[in-house]
Amino acid sequence: MRNIRLKLEYDGTNYCGWQLQSHPREQSCLQSVFEKVLAQILQHPTKVLGSSRTDAGVHAKAQCVNFTTDSDISLDKLQEALNALLPDDISVKSASLVGKDFNSRFSTASKIYRYTILNSRHRSALLRSYALFCRYDLDLGLMKKEARELVGKHDFSAFCASGGKHKNPVKTVRNIKIVKSKDLVFIDIEADSFLYNMVRNIVGTLIEVGRGRFKKGSIKKILRSKDRKLAGPTAPARGLCLEEIKFKRV
Repeated sequence: MRNIRLKLEYDGTNYCGWQLQSHPREQSCLQSVFEKVLAQILQHPTKVLGSSRTDAGVHAKAQCVNFTTDSDISLDKLQEALNALLPDDISVKSASLVGKDFNSRFSTASKIYRYTILNSRHRSALLRSYALFCRYDLDLGLMKKEARELVGKHDFSAFCASGGKHKNPVKTVRNIKIVKSKDLVFIDIEADSFLYNMVRNIVGTLIEVGRGRFKKGSIKKILRSKDRKLAGPTAPARGLCLEEIKFKRV
């Protein structure tokens, strides 16, 4: 029995997220689409484990999945067959053999998400599915200072989606970087794990800071309050992308 790890890239625009849904929706989930193609190639039903449950409309450059199989198909042929049969908005970037104890979810040490903002006076037709258009002037210096309050181990209840159910709202944010390149602002957040909509709620709050709607010291107060109502709006899914998965050393 082989344990195979795949690195996936996908455009999440037309999907209801990565994970299988308990209730059917009009849009397919990525996991279901992927498993159907994989079963066709391997000639047996195969359940894949994903590192991150990206939400509806969220993209990925480095989603990681693993599965076990008795098939002796070579990794090169497997990757080639998957890319030939999968929809154009899903691509397998790499395939490798891993130890039997590797689990894409539980072997993850941290994840890096990037949120992209188009900070311009005019919207972009080409970036409409991959960036949030924001025409307002943003104080990046203040956004960076406020973002530092989020680094470390904290209770992130104030940045969890309303009604979200989590056994432990305490997460460790390892790093937050805010960089501007021409009209694009990138917000990179690395954490051991994330609450539901946590990144998008943080981004929405930082934008309010940048616009001057939230004053200096607001992030610290919001974080301590544990009250979602005090934070900013949820940024749209289209600007969010899973950039990288870091794994524990075995």
